[in-house]
Amino acid sequence: MRRRAALVTLISTVLALGIPGAVSSAQPATSDLYVSPSGNDHANGTARHPVRTLERARDLVRERVTGMKGDLTVHLASGTYRQIAPLTLDARDSGTGGHQVIWQGTGNTVVSGGRQVQGWRPVAGRPGLWSAPAPQGLTDTRQLYVDGVRAQRARGAVSVTLTQTATGYTASSDTLTHWKHPSDAEFVYTSGESLWNVERNGLGQWTEPRCRIAAAEGTTITMVQPCWDNSNKRVEFPDIPGRTVSMVGPGHLTNGGRASYVENAYELLDQAGEWYLDRTAHRVYYLPRKGENLARADVEAAQAEKLIDGRGTAAAPVHDLAFRGLQFSYATWLTPSGPEGFSEIQAGYTITGEKGWATQGLCQYVEGGTCPFASWTKMPGNVSFAYGQRIAFSDDVFAHLGASGLDLGTGSKDSTVGGSVFTDISGNGVEIGSVDGQTPASGVQVTDNHLYGLPREYHGGVAILNGWTQNTTIAHNQIDHVGYSAVSLGWGGWPDKIGDPATPNPSHDNTVRDNLIFDYMQMLDDGGGIYTQGLTGTSLADGEKVTGNVIHDQWGLGKNVYTDNGCTYETVEGNVLYNASYANVASRHTDYRDTLGNNDPTLVKDNWWEEGTADGDNKGLVTSGNKIMTAPSDVPPEILGNAGLEPAHRALLNRRVGAVSTPEAPSRVGTSTAGVDALYVTFNPSFVDGGSPVTGYTARAYDASGRQVGEQAVGAAEFKRTAVVRIGGLPTSAGPLTVTVTASNAHGTSAPSLASLPLTPTAVTALPGAPTGPKLRTASTAATVAWTPPTATGDAKVVGYRVTVSDGRAPIDVTGRDVLVGQPSAKGMFRVIGGLSPGTSYTVTIATVTAAGTGPAATVTATTRA
Repeated sequence: MRRRAALVTLISTVLALGIPGAVSSAQPATSDLYVSPSGNDHANGTARHPVRTLERARDLVRERVTGMKGDLTVHLASGTYRQIAPLTLDARDSGTGGHQVIWQGTGNTVVSGGRQVQGWRPVAGRPGLWSAPAPQGLTDTRQLYVDGVRAQRARGAVSVTLTQTATGYTASSDTLTHWKHPSDAEFVYTSGESLWNVERNGLGQWTEPRCRIAAAEGTTITMVQPCWDNSNKRVEFPDIPGRTVSMVGPGHLTNGGRASYVENAYELLDQAGEWYLDRTAHRVYYLPRKGENLARADVEAAQAEKLIDGRGTAAAPVHDLAFRGLQFSYATWLTPSGPEGFSEIQAGYTITGEKGWATQGLCQYVEGGTCPFASWTKMPGNVSFAYGQRIAFSDDVFAHLGASGLDLGTGSKDSTVGGSVFTDISGNGVEIGSVDGQTPASGVQVTDNHLYGLPREYHGGVAILNGWTQNTTIAHNQIDHVGYSAVSLGWGGWPDKIGDPATPNPSHDNTVRDNLIFDYMQMLDDGGGIYTQGLTGTSLADGEKVTGNVIHDQWGLGKNVYTDNGCTYETVEGNVLYNASYANVASRHTDYRDTLGNNDPTLVKDNWWEEGTADGDNKGLVTSGNKIMTAPSDVPPEILGNAGLEPAHRALLNRRVGAVSTPEAPSRVGTSTAGVDALYVTFNPSFVDGGSPVTGYTARAYDASGRQVGEQAVGAAEFKRTAVVRIGGLPTSAGPLTVTVTASNAHGTSAPSLASLPLTPTAVTALPGAPTGPKLRTASTAATVAWTPPTATGDAKVVGYRVTVSDGRAPIDVTGRDVLVGQPSAKGMFRVIGGLSPGTSYTVTIATVTAAGTGPAATVTATTRA
């Protein structure tokens, strides 16, 4: 008894002295709670006695929310809060009485799903390669980061010839069988438009599916199921050859199932910045980049798959929560590494489940099809909420993440995402709502955020994905340097491909306004700055509004504003749209809700653009008051200045996330002959610049023995203009050559890209044909000249056009990525001619340019408006 009394006295003395970290059961003097990485979960959560974990803080919140007299703030001290599992929140964690529970960081507060990798040692017999034991409990991951810079899972070309079979492939040799762990390896099928000798693999120009090897035995490669069947057995209409019942992309992997490259094998570790996790030996391998010191570096392996999981229900939503000043990082997503793989449909949605290819989302079109039509599986968010009401994120950072960044999913209502940064995310940045027929999201506002440098792994992802929602506002965001579309809205419009109306859905009153979008579609094709498909409302009054946006400098083939299948009741008004590939606003689709033969009702009004389409009413597609622009200086400065981040949030553009590093390597390298001793080279630019702008690229040519035989550097601005690098002075007897490309910034040079397919330079002499269908769309002082690429290009690929105007000015050389993809895709082209006189007749000629020279011209004459 005396010992117990003495212990009680000691504890009382400690509490009275206020020793930091001491255990206390006294009630705090304030309703606020305090958390610190050095705290103690037996403490009471006061400023002097903070708790340590988010879970303990949540439990204390639950004790205090009843009868709240004001907002309850959970103060998170600077530091890292490591989550093996997500912080789960439900209705019990909500604010009450009109007050919020606020999770408040300090600006250097990181909620992390990562585990530090320590104990690095050189690998004997492998110069430059290091290894370390995998952290305890880490059984798998898809991401590794060194000082906040994403490392590349070891990858390389498929070193054998593959012939597709029903269950995988037959290989030309047993090479893969002799790898340490062939079942770790993953085939990646990069799509995009086919041009020159760049392959179009995958499941549509907008996709990049992935499937892992299940087993390699001799020359037989078996792929994991159901990923393989879901990517190769998609049901086709029996009476419409080649048309899948999903109506989205082909029914099987294209190009004979050829993989663009293979990833995640020890044998592929050959470039600085690559890593591999040997799950059997529980070791991590890494080839450091120049200047990295693994003895001092913070190396993080992503382990948790979610950081925050808001689990509201329709009957008991989670509500009135705010997250401020937090960074969410180092979470992964392991489903693509398993049997499901990543059988992509569009924008990170995938076909999943045993025989998903046969029924998932196919609704009325197949027996047993699940409804609604196009209800496929959405990529999860590393931070996610379902049935969340009045959830607010502000001044946060979503970076170094392995799925989507933030998902405000089914039943989300009156929630906001503002003043935050989204970057270095494997998939989509922000997701709103769903397409599964459940309660739509409503009243969500995504405003004044900076989204850039994504997606890093699932390249068909988008910056902001909006499903079926109501009263959503996406405004004043800056979105730049993204691999595919910037904003994607709507779903289920594809049935118009077979003459059926779009899938009914609850969407209405959604607005995308005053955003600044540029340098988008830097890797894949057939998308847009703002992409919409499906019904957007019940009339133009409550349909989607796309207004006041400034959208420019698109790389891949697509549109600034893309109104795709079934896009009905959309208004596109007052936007500034330029430097697109194919169209500023498109495209027209028949409205199949009746048999009148009208087009989907759409209003395209008062935009500044380059395509120059005349005013008119094309059966419900109304074009009115649009103005041809020759340069941004033609646009009122207040309109340009209003787009993008509002003044109070422009400091986001200077917020650095992670260490400055070299750029990501360019992708999709292709070559074309430019004569017996030269090659033209094109590639997709580096949209991840490492925190320092890309200044230039260097292309290098190699013969079959691997010996470098040529090299050419080009500035980043020049390559953006031309999309072509010419390597000359090549040996005429070198045989087939491959090319790799590196990108450079002020910090250094990237690893080389994957190599192009081999090509032997040959003589080119036959001139191309003339362009077809020339048109001149005139305003008073400017005109848009439009044409279609020639049907024949001689014995060389198109690298440009020469436009000549009858007023005697110097010829205009038209170059760029759209020139290269225009020929194989047969897409029309256009360019603006400025400095014209009102009421004057002009004749314009357009001639095609290849390595053989300039071909014959097409001619068009028109008079400018008086």
